[in-house]
Formats: sequence, structure tokens, C-alpha cells
Amino acid sequence: MGLLEDIASNVFEGNDEKVRELVTTALGGGTSAENILNKGLTIGMDHVGEKFKVKEMYLPEVLLAGEAMKAGIQIIKPLLAHKQGETGATVIIGTVKDDIHDIGKNVVTMMLEGAGFNVVDLGVDVPPKKFVKHIVERDARVLGVSALLTVTRPRMKETIDAITDAGLRDKVKIVVGGAPITPDFAELIGADGYAADGATAVGLVRNLLKKVK
Repeated sequence: MGLLEDIASNVFEGNDEKVRELVTTALGGGTSAENILNKGLTIGMDHVGEKFKVKEMYLPEVLLAGEAMKAGIQIIKPLLAHKQGETGATVIIGTVKDDIHDIGKNVVTMMLEGAGFNVVDLGVDVPPKKFVKHIVERDARVLGVSALLTVTRPRMKETIDAITDAGLRDKVKIVVGGAPITPDFAELIGADGYAADGATAVGLVRNLLKKVK
């Protein structure tokens, strides 16, 4: 097994100490930070996403893998700071106002970070104006909005309307998700996409970024 494959395997297994060791060794041997991210860390996390999606991995295992991924990213992050394009693209994420649920959002955040995105997690109970403020300040290209309660679904539409009123709708792609959300509802409120889980969210964000100019 090569070094990059070893990194991917240890991310999958949630072995953060081993990931740190292997990433440091790879850098010392001349492997680029980009290859470590794309052919090592991300491959491992993609595998986690696939297993989680079909319920062959569970949340505690996913979180351990996420910590292992973060351990590797912390080492290579300074070397990736100059990169443009998908790696490092900023994604804002948060749960809508009046909703304080965050487990699903946290999984999506971890999966996006594992895929190399710069994720700004605004937490829960986020009012529309706060989403707008951070889109502007962070120059975000994608916004992820979560809701778990049926009664807070209208807050998603309010958030999208606020972004439109601020003149930002053409600048940012909006992804929605959560237990009461469906693809039809996402389309109805004017979102760009719906993600049922973290693995789906990563693929969707990657595709949407290709459409952002």
C-alpha cells in the first residue's frame, strides 16, 4: 500500500495520530499538499461518506473519521492557502431561526470540510440577516440551510428571500436539507438543490460550484 492509500485508510479508520504521522512523512518526502488532500485525505473521507449513506457506518465512526481528516488538514492547510478553485471554496452553513437542532448540520459540515471546503458554521437559530452578513463578509459561494422542525420550514424561504433582496442570489448557490425537507419543497422555495445526507451534500456542492462564475 502506498503512502497516500495509507493516509486514506487511516482517515477511514479514524486514526488521527497515524494520519498526522503519515501526512508529515508524505510532505517530507516531497508529496504535494494538493495530492495529500485529493488523493489521500479526501479519498478516505469519500469512502466514509459512501458507507454512511448506505448505513454501513454510523455517526460515532463518521465523527472519528472526521477528526482524523481534520488532523491531516491542519498540517497541510497553510500550504493550500494560496490555491484557488474548489479547494478552499467557502461554504456557509447554519440551522434556520427558531430551530436549535444541529446533528445533521454538523455531519454535513464535517463531510464538507473533509472534502476540502472552507466551512463557516453559523450554528443554530440563525436569522436571515446573519446568513446575508456572512455571505458578504466571507465571499461565500455556497450556502447550506438546515431545518429539522416542520414549523421552521418557512424560515428557509425567508432566508432565500433576504438573500435575493440583498442582491446576492446570483452570487451564491443555496442547498437545503433536514428531516422535513424534500426535493419538491427545495424547488418550491427557490433553492438550488436538496441534500438528504452529508455524502450527497458533498457531491451536490461540487456540482453547483462548477456553475458559479
